Amino acid sequence: MEIKNLLLSLFLLLSISNIAFADDSDDCVYTVYIRTGSIFKGGTDSIIGVTLYDAVGDGVRISNLEAWGGLMGPGYNYFERGNLDIFSGRGPCLGGPVCALNLSSDGSGEHHGWYCNYVEVTSTGVHTRCAQQQFTIEQWLATDTSPYELSVFRIIATM
Repeated sequence: MEIKNLLLSLFLLLSISNIAFADDSDDCVYTVYIRTGSIFKGGTDSIIGVTLYDAVGDGVRISNLEAWGGLMGPGYNYFERGNLDIFSGRGPCLGGPVCALNLSSDGSGEHHGWYCNYVEVTSTGVHTRCAQQQFTIEQWLATDTSPYELSVFRIIATM
C-alpha cells in the first residue's frame, strides 16, 4: 500500500512538473527595435503597443512594449525624438515569420503625438528559424496631425 501511494505521489509530481514546463517550450523570443523620428515634437509619452502577424493572420499582441520588455534600463524615457528603442520578450510562436504588424498608441500623456520612422522585428524559438523584418512607418500616430490615426498597419509583400 505504501509503495502504491509513493508511486501515485511520484506520478502526480512528474505530471505537475511536465505541465509547468510545457508552456515554455512553445514560446518564441521577439525583439522589437523602434526608431522615433527626429521631427520636432516627434516623441511621445503615450503607451505604444504592437501586434505581430504571420502570413496566415495569426498574431501576437504586445499591448505595452515598455512594460513587456523594455531593455534600455531604469529611468529611461522611451519613444523620444531620434531614439532607437529596443524591447525583447517572449510570446507564443507564430506559424511563420512576422510579415505584418499593427503599431498603436493609446494617445495618453502630455505629449501624445508620435512620429515613428520604422520598426524592425526579429524572432526565434526552439526548432524555429531566426527571422528578421523591417517595416517602414514614416507616419504620425496622433489625433491632431495627419493622418489623424492612433494606429498604423504595415504588411511586407511575400513572393
